Amino acid sequence: MKAGIVFTGTGPILILTSYDSFDDPKFVEKLSAKGIKKFIARELPLEKVKQKYGLQYSIVRDDLHQTDDLRVLDYNGHNVFYNFSFKEMGDPIYCEP
Repeated sequence: MKAGIVFTGTGPILILTSYDSFDDPKFVEKLSAKGIKKFIARELPLEKVKQKYGLQYSIVRDDLHQTDDLRVLDYNGHNVFYNFSFKEMGDPIYCEP
């Protein structure tokens, strides 16, 4: 499982996913189906996400299927943006149609 911030046109969202990467074509297709066609994704350490989101993390994680799935853990852009430092984020992955 991976966690990451996806920066979209409406602001950042925090996502948990069972995809291997944030540039997996099927992951990109799923986001596109939800109206997110252009984004920047940055992976986060799962332990940091678990530590900051606690029970909410566990509930969303338990709802995540083993393969080919994603769940939004937090869609409050201000909260997502300020909960993690840039140092905690992985290299950016850019996606646009």
